Amino acid sequence: MNIIMMGPQGSGKGTQASLLAERYGIPAISIGEIFREAIKSDSEEGREIQKIIDNGNMVPDELTIMFVKKRLEDVDCAEGFILDGFPRTLPQAKALDEFAKIDYVIVLRISDEEAVKRLVQRRQCPKCGKITSVKEGEKCKQCKIKLVKRKDDTEEAIKKRLEIYHDQTQPLIEYYKPRDIVHIINGEQSIEGIHKEILVALGDTFAAEEESAE
Repeated sequence: MNIIMMGPQGSGKGTQASLLAERYGIPAISIGEIFREAIKSDSEEGREIQKIIDNGNMVPDELTIMFVKKRLEDVDCAEGFILDGFPRTLPQAKALDEFAKIDYVIVLRISDEEAVKRLVQRRQCPKCGKITSVKEGEKCKQCKIKLVKRKDDTEEAIKKRLEIYHDQTQPLIEYYKPRDIVHIINGEQSIEGIHKEILVALGDTFAAEEESAE
């Protein structure tokens, strides 16, 4: 089962991807995590990515596609995967079709106002890279070190990313619609509510039984 998670930053794609990964035993692949690993390596590509992200811009398609293709060739993706943050543009989607078959596209829909509200409150662990909300505490629960605000989480940079999302990413919904694999979910409800809706969209019979039992 190959799944794409779509939605603006702050919509909760990463959280839902992790829940699905745990349920189905397939990897949740975050393009953000791929980029963070590249930056940590201090390679030429990593330094280029760091500069682009700090300016609130999107990493070029060619570079992004290269990293994703390489990741999907790993053995843990043999039974399926969940993509979080990729594809973001039509060229990326068309390139993905050349090396992977997509079964479901899950779109988490939230307002720009809600996205900004969530993103200005998020923090990141400088060691493991995990992203969380400032509401959950000032330290990483795993690494026990102080969380920091990302350089690209200023309100100006956030609004710029949202503009890019609307201009380049939303048309992907129309690209996938003819395949009848797009499922739009209200991303402003509870994490549990979103998760249940996604499971039903995936045809998870156990989820349907759990919901009817409540």
